[in-house]
Amino acid sequence: MRKADGSYTYFVPDVAYHLAKWERGFGRVINEQGADHHSTITRVRAGLQALDAGIPSGWPEYVLHQMVTVMRGGEEVKISKRAGSYVTLRDLIDEVGRDATRFFFVMRKPDSQLVFDIDLAKQQSLDNPVYYVQYAHARIRSIFDMAAQKGFVPDFSRIDLDRLATDEEAFIIRTLASYPDVVEGAAASFEPHRLVYYLQELAGQFHSYYNRNRVISDDLELSTARLFLLNCVARILKNSLTLLGVTAPDRM
Repeated sequence: MRKADGSYTYFVPDVAYHLAKWERGFGRVINEQGADHHSTITRVRAGLQALDAGIPSGWPEYVLHQMVTVMRGGEEVKISKRAGSYVTLRDLIDEVGRDATRFFFVMRKPDSQLVFDIDLAKQQSLDNPVYYVQYAHARIRSIFDMAAQKGFVPDFSRIDLDRLATDEEAFIIRTLASYPDVVEGAAASFEPHRLVYYLQELAGQFHSYYNRNRVISDDLELSTARLFLLNCVARILKNSLTLLGVTAPDRM
């Protein structure tokens, strides 16, 4: 709203809201808004600085998101507030489930256009990115079930990791070792899509590895080493999915 004297007042409630946050002890505040709110950042911060309340100049922090295009049947779902036709987040959750909705929304950088393909999100196939990752975890758990059925319970207290000598195993180990840096970088930059990219890479490495290598064999020493490696992969997959608020089913 613009007053007769030319000043703007529509951001005053935002300033008051954030001042209350600061006074209540919120040392860090991150606002997620649409890209059309870019000018709000400067005005709110300037208003807070004018109060001389000891608030840092870069406070609060903002993450601006581009618009989401929803697709169904290969066509864009037209959204019209005037006609009362629009897709809510609840609509998406009800149609494709919480896991797919969460995963799809963090697959892209906030400043990138997101195309939410409802048909793809509902697919139970490896073309569906969330299914692809979840299936990797379930597949590993099934390998351990298979080992148990054969009476093989690996003793991870006695492992010869030198038996993991293939290039594929080395790639997986390096990917696992990079996990802490990926999580730290994603958190520091407000970019959870980094974790999604990581999950897709790790799941892809596992699927390729398992399709080309026999994990359980008559060589108990090699089997134990390979099961240990896959157990590490499963734990990282589950931990990463949990960070994103997505489940890691044991069976699919």
